[in-house]
Amino acid sequence: MTDAQKTAADMTLRAPGDSPPDSRPAPVPLLEPREGIPPVTATDGALDEIVAAFAAGTGPVAVDAERASGYRYGQRAYLVQLRREGAGSALIDPVGCPDLSALGEAIGDAEWVLHAATQDLPCLRDIGMVPTRLFDTELAGRLAGFARVGLGAMVENVLGFALEKGHSAVDWSTRPLPEPWLRYAALDVELLVDLRDALEEELERQGKLEWARQEFAAIAAAPPPPPRKDPWRRTSGMHKVRRRRQMAVVRELWTARDQVAQRRDISPGKVLGDSAIVEAALNLPPNSHALAALPGFGHRMGRRQLEQWQAAVDRARALAENELPQPGQPLNGPPPPRSWADKDPVAAARLSAARAAVTALAEALNLPQENLITPDTVRRLCWEPPAEPSQESVAEVLKGHGARPWQIEQVAPILTEALLTDAG
Repeated sequence: MTDAQKTAADMTLRAPGDSPPDSRPAPVPLLEPREGIPPVTATDGALDEIVAAFAAGTGPVAVDAERASGYRYGQRAYLVQLRREGAGSALIDPVGCPDLSALGEAIGDAEWVLHAATQDLPCLRDIGMVPTRLFDTELAGRLAGFARVGLGAMVENVLGFALEKGHSAVDWSTRPLPEPWLRYAALDVELLVDLRDALEEELERQGKLEWARQEFAAIAAAPPPPPRKDPWRRTSGMHKVRRRRQMAVVRELWTARDQVAQRRDISPGKVLGDSAIVEAALNLPPNSHALAALPGFGHRMGRRQLEQWQAAVDRARALAENELPQPGQPLNGPPPPRSWADKDPVAAARLSAARAAVTALAEALNLPQENLITPDTVRRLCWEPPAEPSQESVAEVLKGHGARPWQIEQVAPILTEALLTDAG
């Protein structure tokens, strides 16, 4: 542990799930930046200096990114934070420096330490930063059995320092960024490598370090996800929309809203709320006057806006029957489990036995069920099991669905038993 953490060096890392001591601990000290808040890098010349410094640094690189979710369209990065031994901390503005591929190459061989890596990797990839190796402190905390795996909770429980709170959901596209926000951002990477080291120790103590390494390798090797099919179907409140004509209204309004949001670079929810889209779909207003009476299309909405949304409704109303969307999405896999008892009672029994076995094993291993094996994988196995269930055939099915070797080793025996129990 570094000099800045000597006050916490004698703290014992409590095993996940242990009860706190009876006596109340001393107040947790608030973390302070070791070298102060670094200046924001926003020019190519300043970026060249950062690239050189981090290329010359040693050991893992702490990496974090801040987006403007809820404010801007898309999930682009508006601030990138890094820290490495020998280089210190850096704050980089991807608006001023939109291509960070040189930095990505400079630290490409190092292990990147991120917290909740899958959230930041897409926006980092967009600016040219792609790791070959990584350590995810949030996922490590889950595998180690910690109940609270947010960065602040992990730093406090493991290292004994409190992170400043209150700026996680701000509009990071703001320029210039306020000093308190920059301080918050810099502290997010201040102890990330220290946290990584402590969690690695804990995972090794629990015999789970190899599990974590397999998980991290899978994240680093995963390709970008394909575009979502029919994203309008994820509109909040969509379960209320049953008729195909109403679904067409949701589709048209969602598409129109998305085009406006992209053009204005603001969050779609700030253009028109999901609840307003659903209200319009359920009521099928015949004109903009009727539309204005619906929740979400109130008096503050201008005439041109109302006409724009009404035009989308009218397009849906004018569609021929064969142009209307079909209810539900085409199934790529088993049906929803709630329908199994009617469609295939034997499969429903398999699923019940398998779920119980996975729950019991996850509790015994002190980790979340979804990290032991994904629920979707269990459903697919139980819906279409091997013709002759054996540990080998079950293992092959699990592997085909992307399960890691450690997961297969743990769950193949119990899932095979669940399938065989039902068969008997």
